[in-house]
Amino acid sequence: MSQSQHLQEISVKPAAKPDSLTVQARCVRLPAKAADAASLAPLIETRPLSRADNELLIEIKAAAVNPSDVKAATGLMPYAVFPRTPGRDYAGVVIDGPDSRIGREVFGSSGDLGIRRDGTHATHLVVEADAVVEKPKSISWEEAAGIGVPFVTAMEGLHRAGIPKAGETVLVMGVNGKVGQAAVQIASWHGARVIGVVRKSEPYEGHTNSTVEVIDASATDVAASVRELTGGKGADIVFNTVGDPYFQAAHQSLAVRGRQILIAAIDRIVQFNILEFYRGQHTYVGIDTLGLSSIATGAVLRELGPGFASGHLKPFPIKPAAIYPLEQARAAFIAVAGSSRDRVILRP
Repeated sequence: MSQSQHLQEISVKPAAKPDSLTVQARCVRLPAKAADAASLAPLIETRPLSRADNELLIEIKAAAVNPSDVKAATGLMPYAVFPRTPGRDYAGVVIDGPDSRIGREVFGSSGDLGIRRDGTHATHLVVEADAVVEKPKSISWEEAAGIGVPFVTAMEGLHRAGIPKAGETVLVMGVNGKVGQAAVQIASWHGARVIGVVRKSEPYEGHTNSTVEVIDASATDVAASVRELTGGKGADIVFNTVGDPYFQAAHQSLAVRGRQILIAAIDRIVQFNILEFYRGQHTYVGIDTLGLSSIATGAVLRELGPGFASGHLKPFPIKPAAIYPLEQARAAFIAVAGSSRDRVILRP
């Protein structure tokens, strides 16, 4: 970031409210990008935090570590700033703000927190008042902190592709990943039939509101299996959480006017049959939650609120071994970089 950009950012930041509370927050700090996760050397620093008129000051009780946190820390996101406090997801208590908000238990997420500005891996967070969502009483701090990115990604994808209707078929590629599990929950909540794809023989591991039929991609032709299961029709929606390894199978599994949702890539370039695309009247939907502000992300989480309240949606179970103190942030990042299936949580 240039000096002029830095000065511009300072000039547009709202001034702190004169009577606002100032806390000395302990924060995980990334001083510079690392070559890889093993090279990370986060620090713990104390920094003063206070809110502006349109913001809340939150005491963080738990914060998740996402794959995007690791990618941003290792230079795979050129717009990530350094030094900064990482972290996109959080749950905590409002300790300063309008009287009606103080003491509220809240959670949230964001596309810019922890990437373009200081994030949630700290004891405290300042965030826009419109960004926070009330935490259901039945959900623990760690569970609430683990909802954010996976459920927002799944909901945003299904919202953009069209929320599935009862009787429609949703095919989820990478069904046992966290976004895949969230997509299953949301799709089955809305009455859709769900078929999942795994890369080796294993059952579906997450919560669902109906039976999930599982296809083992290592043992069968995915598209042929989908056609067989759907009487030749194909899937109305394919939620491809993996990207190019499943691109052709996803394309060949689509029903007429089917929609493929894409959120990830390993190799960026794929072969694309334009004739099949337009004759199938297909739609491809690209989702990047890093483009969502804290406020926009809060709006998505509020859409999911009734599902969590009714029990149709459930947070991911958090294993005690996947909870780390701030001082062990490096170990938490390495666990996520190692493709851990556990939802990894930092607890100040």
